[in-house]
Amino acid sequence: MGSVPASPASPVSLCARTPHVAPERLVGEMVPPPRFDSVRFDTYVPDPNQPSQAEAVTVLSTFAAGLGGTADTTQGRRRWFGRKPAAQAGGPRGVYLDGGYGVGKTHLLASLWHATDAAPEQKAFGTFVELTNLVGALGFQQTVQTLGGHRLLCIDEFELDDPGDTVLVSSLLSRLVEAGVALAATSNTLPGKLGEGRFAAADFMREIQGLSARFRPLRIDGEDYRHRGLPEAPAPLSTEQVTRAAHATEAASLDGFPALLAHLATVHPSRYGALTEGLRGACFTDVGPVPDQSTALRLVVLADRLYDREIPVLASGLPFDRLFGEEMLNGGYRKKYFRAISRLTALARDAKGLLAE
Repeated sequence: MGSVPASPASPVSLCARTPHVAPERLVGEMVPPPRFDSVRFDTYVPDPNQPSQAEAVTVLSTFAAGLGGTADTTQGRRRWFGRKPAAQAGGPRGVYLDGGYGVGKTHLLASLWHATDAAPEQKAFGTFVELTNLVGALGFQQTVQTLGGHRLLCIDEFELDDPGDTVLVSSLLSRLVEAGVALAATSNTLPGKLGEGRFAAADFMREIQGLSARFRPLRIDGEDYRHRGLPEAPAPLSTEQVTRAAHATEAASLDGFPALLAHLATVHPSRYGALTEGLRGACFTDVGPVPDQSTALRLVVLADRLYDREIPVLASGLPFDRLFGEEMLNGGYRKKYFRAISRLTALARDAKGLLAE
């Protein structure tokens, strides 16, 4: 058995981090994550066997062109998204990208953000969780005032997890549309199906239907590019391998998986990005089944933040496709769990370089 090698700096523990994030930072960070800094429409490679992918590029390019210039002088913006006469109010005021995992929806959404001819402070990009966290940090009215001056709001991973979110987001987007803000969103669920399988109260279904009227759905078909033509997910490593790699990698973290799951319960999900700040690798030992749904949903958010920041993941224990039990994978949050498995598997492939360092 080899000893742990010396390194310029010992790995950090995420369990030792308790980040605090000012509300102003939450707003300032509403830009495409580092993984999507350089994506553009012309870097998206449509699958020739899936014509809906090329169609999406065309539609979104036109969408972006309609947002250029100023609100006062650009006919395209008034036509697509400006305030309409009362008789036309309530129609689709945005685009909704619906499709499976890994078909490039976030790539296209980030490309739309980059292609929109507006200063960064006039357009916002964030996940659905980040948007609801912003409302929690700023308050509803201040969020409306802050985002109401934007030209575009892009919402990634748009799903409604509880009735409260339904009413909150429906009200927020209604106010933003009234202010002339363009909307674009991605999800694995068509807008009329949001919340399905989680709650079905008539009042909330009415809210969901109101939300779906805000968007023009745009279906994107295809298989998960993260696994297209790739071998099976990497097998888990031994605890010794993970520990050695963590000590040999500059700016790596090293945590026992059960302890990390417990720590996530003490950190608000809006701070998970700050929790992973500065990491070049995340190393977990003793990965095992996630014990309950609340813990599972927190892990989903952490997986998203690791993926956004392109932080490779090394792990010992169970493979990632066994994190969530059958009941979870067949329940109302299954789309989130499959996304987390897909993203963690991709990050595990990315981590091969850490073993060579």
